[in-house]
Amino acid sequence: MFGLSRAFACSGRAVAALRAPLARRLSAVEGITLSHQQQHSGGNGGFSFALSEEQIQYQEMARKFAREVIAPQASYYDETGEFPWNILKQAFELGLTNGSVPASIGGPGLGTLDGCLIAEELSWGCSGISTASTAAGLAQMPVVVAGNEQQQKKYLGRMLEEPLSAAYCVTEPGAGSDVAGTKTKAEKKGNEWVINGQKMWITNAGVANWYFVLAKTDPEKKPGEAFTGFIVDASTPGLSPGKKEWNMGQRASDTRGVTFEDVVVPAENVLGHPGMGFKIAMTAFDKTRPLVAASAIGVAQRALDEATQYSLQRKTFGKVIAEHQAVAFLLADMAIGIESSRAITYRSAWEVDQGRQNTYYASIAKALASDVANKAAADAVQIFGGNGFNKEYPVEKLIRDAKIFQIYEGTSQIQRGIIAKDVIRKTMGKI
Repeated sequence: MFGLSRAFACSGRAVAALRAPLARRLSAVEGITLSHQQQHSGGNGGFSFALSEEQIQYQEMARKFAREVIAPQASYYDETGEFPWNILKQAFELGLTNGSVPASIGGPGLGTLDGCLIAEELSWGCSGISTASTAAGLAQMPVVVAGNEQQQKKYLGRMLEEPLSAAYCVTEPGAGSDVAGTKTKAEKKGNEWVINGQKMWITNAGVANWYFVLAKTDPEKKPGEAFTGFIVDASTPGLSPGKKEWNMGQRASDTRGVTFEDVVVPAENVLGHPGMGFKIAMTAFDKTRPLVAASAIGVAQRALDEATQYSLQRKTFGKVIAEHQAVAFLLADMAIGIESSRAITYRSAWEVDQGRQNTYYASIAKALASDVANKAAADAVQIFGGNGFNKEYPVEKLIRDAKIFQIYEGTSQIQRGIIAKDVIRKTMGKI
């Protein structure tokens, strides 16, 4: 089954919020209240799409927060490019952030599917604001999968005490999809490592409290053993975030380059051991790509919702345009893509939660959902007609925000390469 219930063991100020009843936590922020609608349907085992009551509550909470808090402010952050600290602080108080932090150190310990439910809803409100929130989870994931107890308590634990952000530093000016081409290097000097290099297009770079950094530590070895992952505090001398990049979309997300000039990192901040960095980075992607896919679905769903509502109001030739087959079929295709994307995204998340490798499913989910989001946003603009091309209407932002899903966390072409490789490998194994 997809639905899994769990108990929470939490501590500290943030944990108190996690333990509070969901309805109470909602009413504390913007007057939101939870309905008591029950959607859960039981079963006798086997294949089921049922969500647990806990998952439904999280989904409802995130949905209300997105519609009543995020969406009304989305255009402001899109226009100004300000980082949405105010919104993220509210999300923190509700327990909608830091979901992957293990329960063993006081975190919620949510599963990947749980995170997908939240990410989709937040992205419906604004994918830029959602990215500002969920990108910290990408930085946290290497620490979750490879960090020792001390590292997890120090760096994940602090994020439970107050609203903080973190950044995942892998992409470089000359190494995006080609992670193996990373040039940033780290040299061992005594009991410390010294990092030099430059990263680019780093989400949350200007607001991060700490960074996960991938650096080459042994250029003589193959990529799988040449890199090491480090945790680097933002206050470390020599670490310099660049200017905020003014992007096409998702402008609430803080994107910058980061320069490392003789940045000294203690050996205790090495994740796993030297040479494990590439594997750690790829393992993190397997666990976070379902969340990116879910965020793309949120954009697609918003496009469908906006287009459907508009098509029931706009009239041409004596009837609402939803009654014209040309428009109705666009809506139908959007729904087909969304439901298909959601199904494979849930599957990719469920595989992780079952403790299985999900690379194949995660890549399908990421590629499909990204393409669906772009097509849905484009079709929504088409349904809005001239109004859709105008900033006063919501869908022009959606089409700008959607494009990045085909680029970050592995381009759509990279995902197809991963999928094809797996298909061929399986077929060759049968010959």
